[in-house]
Parts: sequence; structure tokens; C-alpha cells
Amino acid sequence: MAMNGNGRIDVLIVNPPSPDGHIYIRDVCRWGRRSRERMIWPQTSLAYLAAMVPDEMSVEIIDAIAEQMTWREFEARVRDKRPSFYVSYVTGTTFDIDARGIQVAKQEGAMTIAVGTHPSAVPRNTLELIPDLDVVIRHEPELTFREVLDRTRAGRPLTGCKGTAIRDDRGEIAVHEDRPLLENLDDLPIPKQHLLPLDRYRMPFIGKRYVWLLTNRGCPYRCTYCFEGVIWGKSVRYRSAESIIQEIEYLARHDVHKVVFLADLFTFDRQGVLRLCDLILAKGLKLKWACNSRVDTIDREMATKMKQAGCWLIALGLESGSQSVLDACKKDAKIEKAAETVAMLHQLGIRTWGYFIIGLPGETEATIRETIDFAKTLPLDIALFHVAVPYAGTEFYFQAVANGWLNTN
Repeated sequence: MAMNGNGRIDVLIVNPPSPDGHIYIRDVCRWGRRSRERMIWPQTSLAYLAAMVPDEMSVEIIDAIAEQMTWREFEARVRDKRPSFYVSYVTGTTFDIDARGIQVAKQEGAMTIAVGTHPSAVPRNTLELIPDLDVVIRHEPELTFREVLDRTRAGRPLTGCKGTAIRDDRGEIAVHEDRPLLENLDDLPIPKQHLLPLDRYRMPFIGKRYVWLLTNRGCPYRCTYCFEGVIWGKSVRYRSAESIIQEIEYLARHDVHKVVFLADLFTFDRQGVLRLCDLILAKGLKLKWACNSRVDTIDREMATKMKQAGCWLIALGLESGSQSVLDACKKDAKIEKAAETVAMLHQLGIRTWGYFIIGLPGETEATIRETIDFAKTLPLDIALFHVAVPYAGTEFYFQAVANGWLNTN
């Protein structure tokens, strides 16, 4: 990407390096967990931000996780680019190294901007702990990011800019009101995924050179541990099948034929899923794809059509084998339905990936054993067990603070 006339790049958007050599998953709607399955997460969210940069500005993405950069390599790259705007994830688990990157960019004269679930949930605290950070973009980032760019380039202050928290010229912090969420995801541009190191991304079963492809945002359910609502809210907003097809065709032009549909509830809009599958089949698109689903938002007819259209794997949030634990975390799901759905998908030849969480409120040694035993009865292709974490902004977080389970100091 060409530099501007001052030898600087205008906008540098980064996924900073690992703090300890392990692979970490950062995203606008993820919390920076360690990837024990060694999946390298495509940075589609950063590609969306890159697409919001005006055409006359230069923009580059550095995915230091995918490129397995050391800190020294990453620092040298940032200093070489000397960006005017530096946009970075900040997560709780990688906070220190994320802050170091912001410090380096500030030394090079950049306006520094943080995105992600952690700064969205605790913007004031994030600005207090990172003195070199200028702006936090909260929740849905695209329109806010564009306004930050436009205001700054026009010499206008960010005072009152919806969806931001800022440090003003006097060093005082202001947290502004939320920006209304996008009603129609078709209004977003196609993300500039060609700026990503596409050959570096990998996932179990799907292999290399795949990306995420956004289909909807938001979740109406009330699971106490989930951070989906922290960023996207409770209302589910959709992207049309026609818009999704446009991006599939764009990706094919860049030799990408494997995607995971980016939506925690891909199957929530039944008619939308069937319409998308019909278009994939009608256009003869050679696409291998996966998605996420609840166990109670998919049926045999839908799954059959999905498989015909190229679906090879469905990830399911099963969470626990204990009904009492599911009820305590407001999952609103039944153990029996989980077993029925996994069995149905297995019969259809669709691989399944089950997510489980150990340590949710109400968990005991006995319920942990229930979960392990339950997982072993299911014909899953992958079972991934996470330790429960009270992420900032979730109901579980406030429950942990109120009960003294979490030291917020």
C-alpha cells in the first residue's frame, strides 16, 4: 500500500503480536482467548474497518498473530509505517502487549484508537490504564471509525462523537453516548479481505486460506456469560442473501473458496438461510462453508439444504451436560434437544463442533462429570472445553463482582 506524501501510511490497522508465543484469537466481538485448537482467526473485522477508510487515504492491515511476528518485528514494522492513525484491538488477556503497541504508535505521532469488547465494556478504565491511547471506539465500530477519520482530517474535535470515549487536549476523559446500531447490514461495504495474509489462516477440518463472512449481528437470547450483546446488542440484524453472494464472488476472485459465516446465530433466520442456499446452488458456486447455530434453531430440512449448498461443519454452543447449570446461566436450552440435533447432523454427514464451558455459576464436581459424560455420548467431531470467564459487561461479570468472585482491582 502506497505511503502518503510525507512518507507515512495514513491508517494502520493491527492485530498485535502474541504476548507469550501462543496463538490468540482477538476480534471486535471476541475477548482474546488462547487458541488451544491452534486455529488462526481471519481478521474480517479489521478488513471491515479498512473498507471504511476513504479511497484517497492509504491503509494497511498487520495481522501479527497470523504472521507469527515477534514483538521486535512488529515494533519495527509500526515504526517503519509511521501511521497517522493507528487502530488496534485491546483485550483483557493481551492488555499489556496491546498497550505497548499503542505506545510505539504514539511515539511515531499517530492518533491511537482501540476497538474490541474490552474497551467497549470499560472505556474509561481502558483510557486510564493506557496513557498513550486517544480514542476508544465502542460497540459496532464501522460508522464511528469513519466519523473519527472525517472529523480529525477536517480539524474538528471529537467532542460529542457518538460511540466513542476520548481523551481531550487537556487529558480529561469523556465517554459519549452510544451510536445507534446499523439497521441494515447491506449498508456496509464489502470488507477488504484481500489486505489480509490469506494464506496464513487455518482451521481444523477446513485447512488453510479461509475467511469469515458476516451474515448477521446481534442475539435475542439472555445467556449470562455471553458478550455478544456487549458489542452487537440484542436485536438481530441481517445481511441480504444477495449481498452475501456478492462477497462470495469477490472472495472467489481472490482465490478464496472456503468461509465460515460470521454470526453466532446463523440459523436464526430460517428463510434467509434457505434463500442463501438456493442462490449458492443456482449460481453453481463452489463453496465449502461452516457456521454457528443453537441446537434449537435448526431442523432437518434446513440442514439438508445447507449440506447441499456446501455446508460441511456446524459449531454448536452446548455449554453443559447439566440442565441445572444451563438453567442457572439462562441458556434457555434443553439437554435432550442438544443430543437430538447433534445426532441429526451426524446422520446427514455434517460434522459438528461442540463448545462446552466449565465453571459457570452452580457448577460442582458432579455437574462437571455430567458434562464430560454427556459429551462422550455425542457423535461430535470436535469437543472444545473452555473455562468460564466473567467478561466485562456480561451479567456473569456483574454477578462475579457482587459475590466477590472477581477482584476488579
